[in-house]
Parts: sequence; C-alpha cells; structure tokens
Amino acid sequence: MSRSGYTLPVFACAAAVAALHWLRHNQPLTVTSIDLIQPAEIVDIPIQQVAGISENQALAITRSDPGDNLDLTKNTPIWAMVEWYEGNGETVIIQGGEGIGKQLNGEGKAAIYGYAQKLLTENLQRLLAPTEKIKVTIILPEGRSLAVRTSNSAFGVVEGLSLLGTTGISQPLSTPEQLTAFLADLADKARQFTTLVFCIGENGLDLAQKLGINPAQIVKTANWLGPMLVAADILGIKEILLFGYHGKLLKLAGGIFHTHHHLADGRREILTAHCSMLGLRSPDLQAIFHSSTAEAALKHLRSLDHATGSHWVNQVYNSIAETIDTRCQEYMNSHNEQGKTIVACGSVLFDRDRQILIKSKIGCMLLEKLC
Repeated sequence: MSRSGYTLPVFACAAAVAALHWLRHNQPLTVTSIDLIQPAEIVDIPIQQVAGISENQALAITRSDPGDNLDLTKNTPIWAMVEWYEGNGETVIIQGGEGIGKQLNGEGKAAIYGYAQKLLTENLQRLLAPTEKIKVTIILPEGRSLAVRTSNSAFGVVEGLSLLGTTGISQPLSTPEQLTAFLADLADKARQFTTLVFCIGENGLDLAQKLGINPAQIVKTANWLGPMLVAADILGIKEILLFGYHGKLLKLAGGIFHTHHHLADGRREILTAHCSMLGLRSPDLQAIFHSSTAEAALKHLRSLDHATGSHWVNQVYNSIAETIDTRCQEYMNSHNEQGKTIVACGSVLFDRDRQILIKSKIGCMLLEKLC
C-alpha cells in the first residue's frame, strides 16, 4: 500500500508556525501541529531548524514529504520567515520569497493560491493576540531549479514553484492504489448526484471551485480518465463535465484515455489534424506541428487571428472539444456490456492563464447547470 504524505502548503505552514513560536517564546520547536482544514484533521509536522534573525524576525525550516508520490519536491527544504509588523492591513500578510513562482497574468503576484493562503492564515491567526500582526515570507531555496522540470510555465508561473492544491494530503497520482481511491470517491459521489465534474489536476479543481461548481460534485481523475469514465457509466451517472487544461484534455480527441505523457502523447498530431481539416495553410500547419508545446501552438493560432481577423482558435478548439465529447461517448459505449451508454459527456478546456478557452455544446449546457 502506498504511503500518503502532505502537500507543500502544509510544510510552509508548519515552518511559519515554528518561526512564530520562536518570536514569542525564544525557543525552537521540533514538531508543530497543523490543522489541515481540508480534510478536517490535525497532523504533526517535524521541524528541521529554527533560528532568530533579530528581535522581530525568525526563520524556520522543514522538508517536504509527499509520501510515496513521485513528486519532484520530495525532501526539498521549505523556509518560512516571520516578522512582527505594525500598521494597517491584514493580520497575516503572506509573501513569496526566492523560489516561489510569480504569476505572469497577475503582474508578478506570488503563486500562493487559495488553499495555501487559507491554511497559513487560519493556523497563524489562532496564535496571535487581537492587536498582533505578522508578515510571512515563504522561501523555496531549490524552487527555481525545480520549476524548470514542471509544467508551471504552461500556466504562466515563472521563476519558481507554486503553492497550489485544494487539500493537505498528497496522494500518489499514478499508482493502482490511487485509482482505487478515485473510484471509491466516484462511487460515493454517484450516490448523491447524477451530474459530476471530472478534473485531471489541481488547476482544474481550483478553477472549477472558483467558478462556483459544488466541490461535492467534483471528482479528481489524475490521468485515469478511461477507467473513470467507464466506472461512471456503470454507476449510473447521467452527465459528466470534463474540465481541464487544453494541453491534457485534447489527447482524448485522439482516443488517448490515459493521459500521462510517459504513456502517450500525440498532442501536436491531434492539433495539426484538426487545423488541416479546417483548411489552415501549409506554412501554418508546419508551425503547429513543430510547436514545442500545446500552449505554443495555441499562441501561434492566436497570433494568426490577431494579424488577419480570422477565428482559427475558436474553430480549431471547437472542433477538438466536440471530438472529445464524441470519443468519450464511443469509449464508454465500447466498454458497456449493453453496448450503449446513456451518459451525456461535455468538455470545458482552459488555457495557461486559467481562462476558459472553449466549451463544447454539451459542456456549455452542463456548466450553466452546475454554476
């Protein structure tokens, strides 16, 4: 059985709590207790080092432990510097230091997202007197070098890692045990709802909730879309909204139902095929085919639209979204012993700025129903 661990925000929070404890008591902690909030659970996180920097500043260090997850942040150090401050503003101000990514579409704002903000704020506020205020700076010394091995730049995050997630528990996403956990979650939600939203990763989960979709109707699939679709059909789900990054979901338009890049890719071939069917000129087809990423191909189509007043982005991605819906129906039909599924499947694809790029016809209808 694979061992679960905790997400980066949890370790950042633990370090901040330890630094605050030093400021107040001038004593190091070896372990801090953190309320994960999601799930509602108190966990103990070991602290590696704590030191006072000045009378008003302290620094604490933890190391990431995501469990048996194949996570590149495993054992990376997380620093939190906490300082007292006076003046107007929030009780807890959270800043990103070295190694925390910057959001290109947020004027360089630190990539510290909703769950991390809430986790830090709620755990730290409980330790403060009504008149006390602190400034917290999270530092990932190895963040800049680790970021080049992630897809962060595809989502407009540069110069470091993001503190992203909707939960404190880090689960292995590619193991059979994790698929079992996802299927159990699906079965539980199928008893409550006939319409569900499938999200591959954390960006989709975060964005779906920001749009107002009920978290209880959201199911995380990671790369296991094929078996999750088949299970949803068997469980009697009537409607499924696939909600994800276009660079992942477009694989389904090519019949690829396990989306991990180590198993199959084909994104540029799928994009090029749809562009060709719609009549894109040969030089532009070459550019699409040789694009290094799906985001680069999208950028080329957008530049064409801007220069010529055309609508290639809408045409190409509408074609892809409708094909995704069709391929999902065919996939479920092929695995249904009765030979015909009654599940309506729709798609919503977003870009690296976490802006909705396209909605299929069914996807549009389901999104309006869910929000």
